[in-house]
Amino acid sequence: MASKDRKVVIVGQGYVGLPVAMRAVEVGYTVVGIDLDEKRVNSLLEGKSYVDDISDAQLRTAIDSGRYLATTSYVDTADFGIAVITVPTPLRESLPDLTFIEESSKSLAAHLSLGATVILESTTYPGTTEELLVPLLEERSGLIAGTDFYVGYSPERIDPGNKTWGFVETPKVVSGVNAASLAHVQSFYDDLVNQTVAVSSPKEAELTKLLENTFRHVNIALVNELAIFGHQLGVNVWESIEAASTKPFGYMKFTPGPGVGGHCLPVDPSYLSWQVRRKLGQNFRFVELANDVNDNMPQYVVQRMMELLNEDGKAMKDSRVLLVGLAYKKNTGDIREAPSLRIAELIRGYGAIVSAVDDHVESYRWPEGITKSDLTAESVAHADVVLLITDHDEFDLDVLAASDTPVLDTKNRVRSPNVRTL
Repeated sequence: MASKDRKVVIVGQGYVGLPVAMRAVEVGYTVVGIDLDEKRVNSLLEGKSYVDDISDAQLRTAIDSGRYLATTSYVDTADFGIAVITVPTPLRESLPDLTFIEESSKSLAAHLSLGATVILESTTYPGTTEELLVPLLEERSGLIAGTDFYVGYSPERIDPGNKTWGFVETPKVVSGVNAASLAHVQSFYDDLVNQTVAVSSPKEAELTKLLENTFRHVNIALVNELAIFGHQLGVNVWESIEAASTKPFGYMKFTPGPGVGGHCLPVDPSYLSWQVRRKLGQNFRFVELANDVNDNMPQYVVQRMMELLNEDGKAMKDSRVLLVGLAYKKNTGDIREAPSLRIAELIRGYGAIVSAVDDHVESYRWPEGITKSDLTAESVAHADVVLLITDHDEFDLDVLAASDTPVLDTKNRVRSPNVRTL
């Protein structure tokens, strides 16, 4: 059994939790990875990673070390020194759902002991750590935060598929409910990453995460709306974006797309907007406008597809539509909140027959009503229209350029007379 201060519990073994777990094992900690998804846990126990940034070999090395255990039970969390909560915080009917944080906090509290540290990484609104997490831990354990045990918040900054800025290379923002808590939180992450950045309280750390993603959300909405108006005005917005990108100061490149997806952009800004409305009674107008623009991009994509079909004298009903890529981000299999799902729902509602290509998406997560296909000359020729949603590196996009089938390219990757860009 590992000494208490070297035993780490990571609640949630997804795109955030699993990289943290693997790195903790790598630097010498003993890790218990909790996930309530039995399929995920079974996959981990078999040494099969479902997270693109973690290879099977890396997972197998962790298992063979004897210092990593994946489980659905909290029984093995007894005597932990550090616990990190990386559970989802989805929106339910546009309202924050903190159920997973609440349940994991209650479960950890039952095993909380003197001197332990609990860190929240899940994205949430400013105040969650001190107003929700701490009271739950104190009530269930009978201990006092900041005195008997330590609590902090450190926002996740995982960028799936980024080969340059991985978990270790990306600076980690850290915080604590008091100075002692900050010291324990920072000490842990100092072991895992190259640089930590301390802020004065969990509220500042929580807002940091929301600020980062709200910045992206608003700027993506800007270029998405520019793409819509550029098309209507007969202007190539992609060319303008590339030209603007040559400016060495005062500009940052963002590109249009079919919508936003993943565990951050469709969710995080809404947490901030909700908290502003709840606490201050005011509307966060930038966020709400960005939500409106980005949420409607799938509908705009479908409209553009219908125009392509109309040019061929075809209706959407009974047309064969091939979606190239389902994941919200290239070179990953993450389809959480992916715009492809909304697009597929819309075109199926018009009576179209939908197939898709994306080997990154696990079979048991494949969306219902969409036939799995391959990207070949035959599959493209069989379709009435093709939509390029995710430009995975392994896709042979020359197949699209060489075909006569109309293509709507939302990534500006293909050059051919039969291809229209967003």
